[in-house]
Amino acid sequence: QVQLVESGGGSVQAGGSLRLSCAFSALPNRYCMGWFRQAPGEEREWVATIRHNSGATNYRDSVAGRFTVSQDNAKNMVYLQMNSLKPEDTAMYYCAAHEREGYRCSNSAAYTIWGQGTQVTVSS
Repeated sequence: QVQLVESGGGSVQAGGSLRLSCAFSALPNRYCMGWFRQAPGEEREWVATIRHNSGATNYRDSVAGRFTVSQDNAKNMVYLQMNSLKPEDTAMYYCAAHEREGYRCSNSAAYTIWGQGTQVTVSS
């Protein structure tokens, strides 16, 4: 059974940084890996994605320039470096994978494999 396990969340002050990690078991057919977040009372939203083969990345506007998604295919790891954190970044962050070639990496509905999440709290 495929598992995604996130780590690296925590509490920081505004302007600080965190690095999230996502370890996963073999996903030979993965097409995209993504980071999503969900704040209390809010819809889940995609944050950043990376295409497995090309390494092409995509960011939602509110995090572009502050967050960086990367992958280490040899180690089956995906990372999310988060800099200049803001209180509005506070949320549960999830790592996810989809295997549907032809579906855009930013298509949230394509993701079928999810981790359990790691909490990020940014105080002002």
